[in-house]
Amino acid sequence: MTSLVPGLAAAAVSALGATLSVRAAGVDALRPLWRARRPLIYAVWHGRILIVPWLNARLRRQEGARAVRVLASRSRDGQMMAEFARRFGLDVTRGSSSRGGLEALRELARAVRAGEDVAMVPDGPRGPARRLQGGIVALAATTGAPIVPVGVAARPARRLHSWDRFMIPIPFARCAVVFGGLVEVKRHDDRDEARTRVERALEEATEAADALVGVRP
Repeated sequence: MTSLVPGLAAAAVSALGATLSVRAAGVDALRPLWRARRPLIYAVWHGRILIVPWLNARLRRQEGARAVRVLASRSRDGQMMAEFARRFGLDVTRGSSSRGGLEALRELARAVRAGEDVAMVPDGPRGPARRLQGGIVALAATTGAPIVPVGVAARPARRLHSWDRFMIPIPFARCAVVFGGLVEVKRHDDRDEARTRVERALEEATEAADALVGVRP
């Protein structure tokens, strides 16, 4: 029965997405990078990821964005998330901070060096919510690819009583996706300082998305 869940979830999210009024900000700055096929590392908070695969598919059709490789944990939930993402044309690398993390980061680094875009959820899979873990900073420092903070918001939306306050947009909601400015991490940068910079930039992008749909702080 669980094998049916990713397909049903993807169909439900696609149907939901068709009802949303979407506003995208920061796309103009990314178009030249997409055309040049410069590898990018996207970051989005765990609580905002539900419609991100659908949003990526929409941006590929409308704006020339590229498909991304995403990181999913090796847990059973991670398996379902991986199958869900694949239904939107995304490639998946399996691993997390607790299981297979180093191997997964090496695979992502190889993908970036081969010219792929990747996406990470830097507070997942277990939190704490909206606190950046070090993997994404290590990946950026190792590969030289810039990090793009991505804020996603919707109003009205249901927020689950989970550790990440997982957001589920209500049909016909206003939705916003905000691409923040590129965050560069050099190989010899202080990792704690870099982690603080990336976390702040991701918070700013998320708050900007909330503001666009009228969510108050």
